[in-house]
Amino acid sequence: MQPTTPAPRFAFGPRNFRLMWLGLAVLAAGFITMTLDGADYGEGFLGLTLGPILLFVGFVIEFFAIMVRSNPGEVAPVAPAHPGVAAPVAAPVAAAPVVPAPAPAKPAYKRL
Repeated sequence: MQPTTPAPRFAFGPRNFRLMWLGLAVLAAGFITMTLDGADYGEGFLGLTLGPILLFVGFVIEFFAIMVRSNPGEVAPVAPAHPGVAAPVAAPVAAAPVVPAPAPAKPAYKRL
């Protein structure tokens, strides 16, 4: 009988990837909007207001895409220390007594 291993699971699901693509599209739209400004040196409404707002929204979407779980009811798996071997359960160990640190020695130099 061969041991069955569970299929590898990715950290991101389809929902995460869709949100990442949406965030990249908004970021691209923000950069393109900043370059389309007709004013000198990009100092018009598109270059100073709308473009940076789109960039901020795009970065927020990217952050959200990374942080959100792909399936809210799913618990993230924990990888074993050694694949195929169950981790042993450690018995509780009594805490060692705390020994206070020795007092610091006087400095070898003289203050002015």
